[in-house]
Amino acid sequence: MNEVTVIIIDAAIKAAVMALVLLTGFAYMTYAERKVIAGIQVRRGPNRIGPLGLLQPAADGVKLFLKEDMMPTGADKLMFNLAPIITSIPALVIMAVIPVAPDWIVNGYTVRFVVADLNVGVLYLLAIGSIAVYGIVLAGWASDSKYSMMGGLRSTAQVISYELAFGLSMVGPMLLAQSMSLRDIVHAQEARGIWFMFLQPIGFLLFFITGLAELNRAPFDMPEAEQELTAGYFTEYSSMRFGMFFMAEYIKMIAVSGMVVTLYMGGYLGPFVNQFPPLGIAYFSAKVFFLLFTMIWIRGTLPRLRYDQLMSFGWKFALPVAMLNVLATAIVLVYVM
Repeated sequence: MNEVTVIIIDAAIKAAVMALVLLTGFAYMTYAERKVIAGIQVRRGPNRIGPLGLLQPAADGVKLFLKEDMMPTGADKLMFNLAPIITSIPALVIMAVIPVAPDWIVNGYTVRFVVADLNVGVLYLLAIGSIAVYGIVLAGWASDSKYSMMGGLRSTAQVISYELAFGLSMVGPMLLAQSMSLRDIVHAQEARGIWFMFLQPIGFLLFFITGLAELNRAPFDMPEAEQELTAGYFTEYSSMRFGMFFMAEYIKMIAVSGMVVTLYMGGYLGPFVNQFPPLGIAYFSAKVFFLLFTMIWIRGTLPRLRYDQLMSFGWKFALPVAMLNVLATAIVLVYVM
């Protein structure tokens, strides 16, 4: 086989493995969230299907496929069907540029634990992450429902409000690493001997908080505020089309956690990882699991914000603080470091 064929096969295998891991992660994130929140609320959670309820995600999947699939009479059929696809595909591909372990040389062949090692990985994350909102907006518009339309409009306003601060929160690690490559950002943390979350605590907190807002997770889940909008932008969706919106949210939770780990928490770095590179997968996964648990914990603890509070926080606090953090980081790098 020539070099191009090898590269294509290598990328295809990695992409298939990544998709399998993310889809499995989505299924068991729903189980984990129900069990953790059940513990917070002093109840049992899923415990009937399989040992400890571990087969509950499979039962939920079968239920989604078997439920009646309906569409409103006045809906735009093409956009109604496309919206879940537009929302879920970016969630699946956003992890493609995140390295989960250092390179491993086996019999002269370099194994890279990343689907695509781009030198502008940060730009890729921002570009792909901003696409999903189009699916939400189209879902609200195409449903021919005032509840869905309002949920879609809320999501648009929310994403615009928080995406600016979200993007600016990624500038600090880029400045410290002098690169937009995610692998270079991890190597910079290794070279400095400290995670960037300790050098950029404000950027780290802003990135995590605005990431929750980008995900529409509590306490920022205004597009689907049940007491006001029935279920927001997917009110009219059922069966597996509803399941695709559900899948996108949980996979994006994994993706945002992976971004936080890579930019601020040393990525795959840990003891003995240079001696045995696959160990980096375990370190990376452990950090991601910790952040996912934190997201679930926040959902089970904090009440939903009012919409005016949500918008005020984004424009009047998160954005100015993110801009000041970038300015302060640049000044320190030029005059101090």
